[in-house]
Parts: sequence; structure tokens; C-alpha cells
Amino acid sequence: MTTAPQPKMFPVSWDQFHRDARALAWRLSGQGHWDAIVAITRGGLVPAAIAARELDIRIIETVCVASYHDYKNQGELAVLKTVAPHLVELAGGDGAGVLIIDDLVDTGKTARVVREMMPKAHFATVYAKPQGRPMVDTFVTEVSQDTWIYFPWDMGLTFQPPIREGGA
Repeated sequence: MTTAPQPKMFPVSWDQFHRDARALAWRLSGQGHWDAIVAITRGGLVPAAIAARELDIRIIETVCVASYHDYKNQGELAVLKTVAPHLVELAGGDGAGVLIIDDLVDTGKTARVVREMMPKAHFATVYAKPQGRPMVDTFVTEVSQDTWIYFPWDMGLTFQPPIREGGA
């Protein structure tokens, strides 16, 4: 009897996420100058705030894209809010000088939609999976495609059993 492989779990604490988001800002600090940040909501809000502080960027905008509707499976992509037209104009209409930040690139579907809005923007994520990795310019940690990342805003404080007993 063959059983399907269990998805891998990668729980990330607030401390770890903060360190990883600062590491992203560190990598970005030597790559250029950005006039603004566009955070992909909701996951990109926290790393965008950290990067904005570390890189001293004051103009922060959001693009709202929903792709995970049940916290488990990626579904149809819905653009709920586009980038403000005045920011697109400020960036020469193509995103030059803009830093786009998200927590994770998974399949690359969200990244592709946002890249179409601002093709010359620099796209950065904290975590990247192999399918979406070609869509980003900078990331900190790559995880396998079958890994589910549990972000700190999705978790409560509960006991985790040891790995040998089926825990994460």
C-alpha cells in the first residue's frame, strides 16, 4: 500500500520572521535605491514595514490580491485593489524605482499579476518556492514546493509534538 507523502510544515515564529525580513532588507540595501514600496496584502505588510524602516523608505502603497481563500489551497486569483495610479505615474508608468514586497512566492501566480502592473519594479520576498522563484529578484530562504509555511499571524501558542511523533 502506498501512501501519499505528507506535506512538510515550516512554522515561523515572530522572532524568526523579523530576522528573516531584516535579512531581506539587508540584501536589498546594496542593490539599488527605491522611491517607494508596494506591499502585497496581506502577507507582504509585515516585511514591507520592516524593509521600509531599514531602508528609510517613506512612500508605502498596497496591492490587494487574494489567492488563498481557505488557508490551504490556492484558488482563483482576485485583484481586490490595484496600485494607486499616482504611484504608477511616479514610477514612470512601469515600476522603475519601486520595491514590491511579499512574504512568500509560491506558484508565482500573484507575482505574475503584480509584475504585469509594474514590470520594472524590483520584486522581493522573504520565502520562495521553486515554482515561483523565477518571478522574484531577491528572496531570503527557499523552501520545497510541498512545504506549508505557518506564518506567525496564522498561529496561536500551542504545544507542538516532537517530529518523531508526527509533529512539525
